[in-house]
Amino acid sequence: MAAPASPDKSNGITYADAGVDIDAGNALVKLIAPMAKATRRAGADSDLGGFGGLFDLKAAGFTDPILVAANDGVGTKLRLAIDTGILDTVGIDLVAMCVNDLIVQGAEPLFFLDYFATGHLDVAAAAQVVSGIAEGCSQSGCALIGGETAEMPGMYQGDDFDLAGFAVGAAERGTLLPRQDIAAGDIILGFASSGLHSNGFSLVRKLIADAGAKLDAPAPFDTNAATLGEALLTPTRLYVTPLLEPIRDGRIKALAHITGGGFSENIPRVLPKTLAADIDYTSWELPPVFRWLQGLGGMTDAELHRTFNCGIGMVAVVSPGDDADAVTAHLSGLGIDTRAIGTIQDA
Repeated sequence: MAAPASPDKSNGITYADAGVDIDAGNALVKLIAPMAKATRRAGADSDLGGFGGLFDLKAAGFTDPILVAANDGVGTKLRLAIDTGILDTVGIDLVAMCVNDLIVQGAEPLFFLDYFATGHLDVAAAAQVVSGIAEGCSQSGCALIGGETAEMPGMYQGDDFDLAGFAVGAAERGTLLPRQDIAAGDIILGFASSGLHSNGFSLVRKLIADAGAKLDAPAPFDTNAATLGEALLTPTRLYVTPLLEPIRDGRIKALAHITGGGFSENIPRVLPKTLAADIDYTSWELPPVFRWLQGLGGMTDAELHRTFNCGIGMVAVVSPGDDADAVTAHLSGLGIDTRAIGTIQDA
């Protein structure tokens, strides 16, 4: 009996046969290089393509800096972006979730790196995502100095992909937040969010699914958005640039980024154990998207407040009087609704 014919391997197997397209990866790097170049700032002026990104702290004007690092993702908000095909805003979310965590410690964001993982690299889709990352970096004065694109067939299905972001900032020694002089009677200022930001989307998706709502239908709570999906994908507000001036002026004692866990879990992280935050939830109006979600699920106020930002994406602790007035005027003048939402009290 004749032996079975061997497969023709005259040309040899390639990486592409296994589902990884090196040429696509190179094409993406070429496409996004100008986007990264547009985010250059003092201290970061090298091109993409090296094995590591470079940053010169001295050139950025620091004398005795403490480095502060943060990393994050956008959670299952990414699922909505993939399902709707709206991919140019989740990159802003990715940057915001990292740099907003840096600014709460009084650190100026310096540079950012991203990680994009997918089963099959769609160059055009990836470029849309990176365009949002570059936009977020530009808005926060942060240089996009590198990243990683991983094509991993078998790990991700269809058009699915995942994102992670990494940001590094710096502050001069002795200027980090929170300060040690937080005291009972200090004012808690709330800075308006742009919407849901990037937390609670597993619950959002369940509420939508249970209600049979369609992402391509008109948004029932936002007449300015074309669709429900577009409204829910409103990118996270970047608080970095507006807050740098009052931080440097010494008017802010502490900041808290209102993410997962809401007010009850995030504000205590920046307070001494002897102090507590007393929040007046009637001091601002609950934005329509949160009222809509609460109605869909019949959520209690307590559950709403510990899951979502409820319209306040960042809070500051300031002294009453001149500092509170100055910070309120500064942020309001930049278009961010700012108001007193509570006080610091003895625990």
